[in-house]
Amino acid sequence: MPRRDPLDSYFERTAEHRYKPTGHVGGAWASDEQHFSPLGGLIVHAIDRHLAGRPDSGMLLSRISFDILGRLALDECEIRVETLRPGRTIELLEATVLIADRAVVRARAWLLTTLDTGDVAGGGPDRLTPPDALAPWDMSTVWPGGYIATLDTRPLAPPQPGRATVWISTGVDLVAGETASPLASYVALVDTANGIAVRQPPTAWMFPNVDLTLHFHRQPEGRWTGLDTSVAFGPTGQGITSTVLHDLDGPVGHAQQILTVRPQPGEAP
Repeated sequence: MPRRDPLDSYFERTAEHRYKPTGHVGGAWASDEQHFSPLGGLIVHAIDRHLAGRPDSGMLLSRISFDILGRLALDECEIRVETLRPGRTIELLEATVLIADRAVVRARAWLLTTLDTGDVAGGGPDRLTPPDALAPWDMSTVWPGGYIATLDTRPLAPPQPGRATVWISTGVDLVAGETASPLASYVALVDTANGIAVRQPPTAWMFPNVDLTLHFHRQPEGRWTGLDTSVAFGPTGQGITSTVLHDLDGPVGHAQQILTVRPQPGEAP
């Protein structure tokens, strides 16, 4: 199989644990920073590679939390993965992203054992209207950046301040020449949630998230990430973006992002 051009991907591998972002990773808040969404998927990809080097434990990644520790420069990064709490039915992993030898993201992932619980499975909202029945929405009318430009975005209804339900997909690979798992490809789009239901114009207010936590009760499948999102701003500079996560078969879990809300420089508070 011919190797795909790195420009068709968000990242290119440069060494065993090192990756170089392409222009498709360009951020929405600053053009010389990475959008966190593809980087979140890359971290899951690195965890998948770490797990592939040992016998299958029968456990699934069921929760992952990302803490964004610093500026995500649009530069080569290294991802280190280690096991913090080994176990046969429950395990905790940690992944650290370094740029210029400085930790910029730390992620912790809980792996839980698999059992047949189909007889008691249920709960959660109904399936979303499938994306094939929806018209596309150009997110670049709200947000700049190379990452946003790669998205196929289809809202169920016109997004409102603080509320939107949107399908998102992309034709861009996660890592050039490598096959990403359905989970890594799915996670690579989830951080977009904070940009689909803006309460205030990003030209006047900043509300970047400093974390992202995902809980899964079912492993997502397919190329579409469904985001049923609500955004709340508090009175003292904090906000929360809360999302019910979907794939085409229905809900798969939840995501939360804590926001730091502040006016853009030169704008009155």
